[in-house]
This record gives sequence, C-alpha cells and structure tokens, in this order.
Amino acid sequence: MTEETVSSGTPDALVVFTPSGRRGRFAIGTPLLQAARSLGVDIDSVCGGRGLCGRCQILCMEGDFPKHGIRSSEESLSAFTQTEERFEKVKKKSLNGRRLSCHTLLQNDVVVDVPPDSQVHRQVVRKDAEVLDIKLDANIRLHFVEVQEPDMHDPSGDLRRVKQALEKEWGLTGLGADISLLSTLQKTLRKGDWKITVAVDNESQIIAVWPGLKERIYGLAVDVGSTTIAANLCDLATGEVVHSAGLMNPQIRFGEDLMSRVSYVMMHPGGEVEMTAAVREALNTLIQETASKAGADAEDVLSFTFVANPVMHHLLLGIDPVELGGAPFALTVDEAVNCLASELDLQAHPNARVYLLPCIAGHVGADTAGVMLAELPQRFEEYTLLVDVGTNAEIVLGNNQRMMACSSPTGPAFEGAQISGGQRAAPGAIERVRIDPTTLEPKFSIIGCEHWSDQPEFNAGSTGVTGICGSGIIEIVAEMYLSGVINQDGVIDPAMAAVNPRVFEDGRTFSYLLHDGDVRIAITQNDVRQIQLAKAALYAGIKLLMDHMGVVTVDRIRLAGAFGSHIDVKYAMVLGLIPDCTLENVSSAGNAAGSGARIALLDKNSRSLIEETVRKIEKIETALEPRFQELFVDAMAFPNKTDPFPELAKEVILPAIKEVDLGGGDKRGRRKRRRAAE
Repeated sequence: MTEETVSSGTPDALVVFTPSGRRGRFAIGTPLLQAARSLGVDIDSVCGGRGLCGRCQILCMEGDFPKHGIRSSEESLSAFTQTEERFEKVKKKSLNGRRLSCHTLLQNDVVVDVPPDSQVHRQVVRKDAEVLDIKLDANIRLHFVEVQEPDMHDPSGDLRRVKQALEKEWGLTGLGADISLLSTLQKTLRKGDWKITVAVDNESQIIAVWPGLKERIYGLAVDVGSTTIAANLCDLATGEVVHSAGLMNPQIRFGEDLMSRVSYVMMHPGGEVEMTAAVREALNTLIQETASKAGADAEDVLSFTFVANPVMHHLLLGIDPVELGGAPFALTVDEAVNCLASELDLQAHPNARVYLLPCIAGHVGADTAGVMLAELPQRFEEYTLLVDVGTNAEIVLGNNQRMMACSSPTGPAFEGAQISGGQRAAPGAIERVRIDPTTLEPKFSIIGCEHWSDQPEFNAGSTGVTGICGSGIIEIVAEMYLSGVINQDGVIDPAMAAVNPRVFEDGRTFSYLLHDGDVRIAITQNDVRQIQLAKAALYAGIKLLMDHMGVVTVDRIRLAGAFGSHIDVKYAMVLGLIPDCTLENVSSAGNAAGSGARIALLDKNSRSLIEETVRKIEKIETALEPRFQELFVDAMAFPNKTDPFPELAKEVILPAIKEVDLGGGDKRGRRKRRRAAE
C-alpha cells in the first residue's frame, strides 16, 4: 500500500488501518477520518465529519504489532470528546469502546480497525452459504453539507452553491439535478438553516434534499410473480432487510396462468390497461405496508429493483403482452429498464429510481436473470442446472464457458392446480406423503401441523385437511409408483382394486383414496396424467438443453422458487423431473429471483454484470425444436422411457427413502417396493 508522508520537520505518527492494511504518516492532531480518506480507506460517513451520524466508528487496537513496528494503545489517540458524549446521549446508546473517527485525533503510532458496519462497501451476509455475499454499494448515497448563505456580493443561485458544497466536502463534481426538486430547494435550505442532506444517484445526479441531517433511506426489491408478489424493504446504508411482505397478484382474476392473461387481452382489447393498474395498485400496497412497518414514510423509498417473467414484466411497464402469446414470442424490450418510479405510478419519493433486470428471451424473463445473479453459474467450471418452476418452467444450463436457456410449458399442476384435490400451499394442505408398501395405508403431514397422520379420520386440531399442494402431489404420485399402485406408464393398476380398498373404480378408470374425512381426497387417473404432462415438459426442456450443450450429466442442480423450496429432491428424481445428479449436489435455491433483485438493489455494479451475462446466453425456443416432442413423449413414463430407472436412483435414492419412517413397512414390503421400482 502507498504510504503517505507529511512534510519534514512536522511531528507525525504512523497509522495503520485494518482490515485494508493501508498505512501512512500524518501530522499529530490529524482527525482519523481525514487520514482514512486520504489513504482511500473504506469508511462510511453521511454527516461529513460533524459527529452527527455515527457511521464512521473505529476501534483502537491494543498491544504490540511487530509486523508494523507499532505499539498501539488508547493513549495513541485523543481523549473522548464532548461530541462523542453528545452522540451517545442523543442516540441513547453507548459506543462500547469505539470512537468516532471524525472527532478522534492522532497522537502517536496506532493500529485502527474499521469494523464491517462502518465500511461503505461492506458485505451483507446472506443465509445461504453457497451463494456469494452481497457487496454493499447502493446507487443512491446520502451526503450532509453546509451550504454558503447568499449575500449581495455573491449572486450565484442556491443550486450552484449546493453543488459547490458537495464538491468541497465530498469531492462530487459535474452533478446534475432533477428539475422537480428545484421548486422546494430554497424552502428546504432555509428550513434547515443552510444545513441539508442530499441524495445523489450514481455520483452524478441530485435527486432529493432534506433539511438538516437525514440518516436513512430505503430501497424495495420486488419479485413480481404470476401468482404472488414478494417484496423486501432494505436500508440502503446498511443493506439490512428491515421488512418483508407479500400478497397475491391481483391479476389472477384475469387468468390463473400467463397464457390465460395474454388470452384475456386478445379477447378484451385494452385489457392490459386493467392488469397494469391492478399490479401497480398491489405494489403501492406493499410500499405502504413495508415502509409503515419500518417506521418510515413511503417517500423515504428512493430505489426499486424488479424481477418478473416476460408477461409480468411487460404488464408492469404497461406494455401489451399479446406478441408473447405466439411465435416468434417477441419482447418489446429485452434490455434492462431504468426509469422514475412515478412513471410506473408508484407512490414513493417522486424522484425514486426504478431498475428492471433484463429479460433473456420471450419466455425466459428477468426473474431468471435474477436467479442467475444470485447463483452465478457462469463463474463455475462445473455444469450447473438452474430450474425455476411455475406455470412455465424457466431453465438455464451451463458453466464459465457457455450458457444456454429455454422455457417449457409445465402448466400449473405442480402448484396444485388442475388436480382434483389440489390447492395452493396453505394451512391444511397435505405436503408430505408416505405409503406403506404392504398395506397401501398412507400417512401424511399437513401445513400448519408438525406431526404425521396414519389415521384416515385424521384432523390436526383446528387445522383440518383441506387439500393437497404441489409438493404433496409430487410425493403421492412417486409413492404410488414405488408401491406398485401405478406402473411405469402412469396407469393405476386395476388389479389393486381387487385386493385393497384404497384403490377403487372411478368411472372408466381407477383412483387411490388418500384421505376420507370432512374433505375426501382421492388421487385420480387424471391427476397422475397432469403430473406426467408437467414433468414430461420439464424434463424434455432440460434434456433439450443438455443435447445442445453436448453433455450427458450435470454436476449441480439448483431448484428455485416455491417449488424448489418445498419439493423433496429424492422424489423429483424418482418421477424423472430432473436428470441424474449426485444427490447432495441437488438443492433448493429458495427465492433466488428475489435474491437477485436484492443484489441489484444493494450493489450497483451487479447490474452491469447481469446485463453482460444475459447478452451472452444462447436461447433455445422449445416450440421450434422438432426433437422436443420426441423427448416429451419419452419423458411421459416414470422416470422416463429411455431410462426406466436411473442407476443413481437405485443406488442412492431408494435406500434413502427406505430409511424414512414409513409406518409399518417390513422386509416383504420393502422388497415389493424395490421390485415395483425396478
């Protein structure tokens, strides 16, 4: 690191900043914040060294540091100041041995630590250890300045003097200003007694001013799904998620899936206006809710990032999505979109900024770009498969050499729709199922109840059985296959009806009785077919990408979204939803699309990264691929026609399932289960 020196003859001292390791000699009496800035040390401050914000806290290291040739102690710094005492009193919290670097003066050689929460570009640690931490570098920063008052000798305008103050105190030059703030600038300056806080976007544009010191502004990262909208309100200074909220997408009343909403617009000219208004109204509800729960006002929200599938993306922007309903599935815009929140009728700060991540293709949207930003498969040598399953599966495969993407029409079966007893994941929904291989008696767990049931009349207290959700559908069909109730072609075996009342004649086909209580739930032949159709579409899309990529196996599979969060990967492999992969390398990515939106909100540099990545992705359109139909037909079988039961499943998955408490399974039953699988 470059070591700064002061002029000879002036008493000076050596200061070393950790963890950066930057060091330099400065005159005795130099404020540590000033020394840090001159060395380029990453240390935060909003108030400009006035001891008001408390963000520039440091810790004096005690002891001998032979590496630096320093003995460091509290005596190396000036005594605790009145400013620091006033800060503790006003903020009503102790500094706990830390010092405000803006009011702490250098007295002797010293080693100073800059804690993570005092760094501008700190790491925001995320819960998932497999994903890189977020580097905090938000596009909007706050700066407190004191502006020179006008007088008869200086006729310059107030805005010019604000810019001069920002250049003098913060080194910001060439700033522009949103014209809308000019109408309130003079009143704000005078109300704040010429002391104001300025919000600057990308170190280039003044977008807001407040009288006095303002310490907190917020950003909202939003995943606009076809079924639900999820939002995280973040403190732009700390990266902390201060409140999360979600609600059902009100566009559902126009159609449950994407194509039905496109059809609505086709049949009702101007219908896109209704749907745009509906989603924007829902977003305003989330803005108000999250800000209120954070103890803030909606006008404190200055930044938004959005991810969405292509249809939701277009409707959010007020664009007619009809062209996405048929070949060539043309997007109006596939680039990232930057605009004002007011242009989307969002009720936040009038100059709040909006960033929509780029779309990848006509059916692979900004939500998939968000998943890629969170997972970064393009940085690994291993082949990674990303699968985000909704009513339309968005699939990405590749590594640091090549990336490919496609979408596949899985339909809503995995979400419980088009299933006779299906429902969305909610209290009362069956989510886990096991079938005894000998007696065919089921046991299951429901959302809202921790224990399992093996009694047909089971009712979990106040939360009774109301239906079966997506993860439950996957497990019950897989268990029916493993226990021999259905064969490889997905047909419920009529012979079972003669020996077990759980299997019964149901019109021209047969069904399996899962629960006979207040709500009767039976898995019908049509239910099995719906799962076959959905899983065949998903698997065919994956295999198509693998064929184009020239690989026969993948190294890592990440399942994104609500589907990926709740599905048991063993059963996904049993049914043939996903290709062979070492079981420990198959995992849930949670709401990776929402995580990508949050990364784009908190790290402005990630935006150019995902824009560049998206431009390099090769897009495969399944609707135009002749081989897709062949792969689809093969994948209708369990697990699929060309590979009746993967070797990996024989060696790993079945033993893993066997070890689960199945409630009464014996050796004979396990042999039957294995024979059925083989």
